Amino acid sequence: MAVKKVPAKKTATEKKDAKEAPKKKTATKKAPAKKAPAKKPVKKKAQDYTAEQVYSMIEQAAYFAAENDGFQKDPSDYWAQAEASIKKMIKC
Repeated sequence: MAVKKVPAKKTATEKKDAKEAPKKKTATKKAPAKKAPAKKPVKKKAQDYTAEQVYSMIEQAAYFAAENDGFQKDPSDYWAQAEASIKKMIKC
């Protein structure tokens, strides 16, 4: 024969606790976050580049200029133009 389980009766305090709504937290105002001052990008000076790095930059600039132009001019023209623009850029 199966025994039927009967739920236990709740006491008065348990009923009261179950009916009460959870307490709401009061909102606390937070101070606005302070932003750190923006850092300016550091520009490298000519002395920060090695001779090999400057040469490589000129070489690449000359190549891409020539490629964009379809290699129509003398290579020394592209080199001179790239050298001037790179040295102007790094303020050498």
